[in-house]
Amino acid sequence: MTDIAVVDYGMGNLRSVSKALEHVAPGARVVVTSDPAVVRAAERVVFPGQGAMPDCMREMDARNLRPAVVEAARSKPFLGICIGLQMLFEWSEEGGVPGLAILPGKVRRFPPQAMVDAKGDRLKVPHMGWNQVYREADHPLWDGVAADARFYFVHSYFVEPANPGLVAGFSLYPFAFTCAVARDNLFAVQFHPEKSQAAGLTLLSNFVAWQPQPGRDARQGTAATRTGIS
Repeated sequence: MTDIAVVDYGMGNLRSVSKALEHVAPGARVVVTSDPAVVRAAERVVFPGQGAMPDCMREMDARNLRPAVVEAARSKPFLGICIGLQMLFEWSEEGGVPGLAILPGKVRRFPPQAMVDAKGDRLKVPHMGWNQVYREADHPLWDGVAADARFYFVHSYFVEPANPGLVAGFSLYPFAFTCAVARDNLFAVQFHPEKSQAAGLTLLSNFVAWQPQPGRDARQGTAATRTGIS
């Protein structure tokens, strides 16, 4: 049996994800796969991706991976990364395409009129580089990750959950946007843990050891929604 399946739908550099998982879990069998049966049989599933949302959705459906990914996201330890976060939501402004609708909410582009820093300088889109992540609540995947940890981002769109209780972390560019969500057995991030050095490897190590307990590992909303423009 595959211990960890990394879902391959033809989008993104999956080698760096699989190598990072092998590094933190040298005894685990990590398989990069486009076979729905392997995804279903795996104990844990990682759902990464890069590129445009319409292309990712099309390529995933072309490989008949949708049912297996949806099932995994609802039933076993599941980690979404970058586009693998955005695809979990209902709809994206990128191409106006529907997502998997596993989580309520939408995906929005960084609005040009808001992309100005405190000095009045224009900020570039895509948001690319290292940025601090602020956690909204404790979660097993944050264990051992410094509260001021920085992670590596590359994206032009961000998720806007309809339920504030899903938000597990946020970052600033220049406004607060959601960069991590959690619900039961599911955790997903906008940044790239596989490219984020020690903090990212710690998060991946936590995922490999994570034994979700429904209701306890979900983010419990206690703060204001950290999405969009205030």
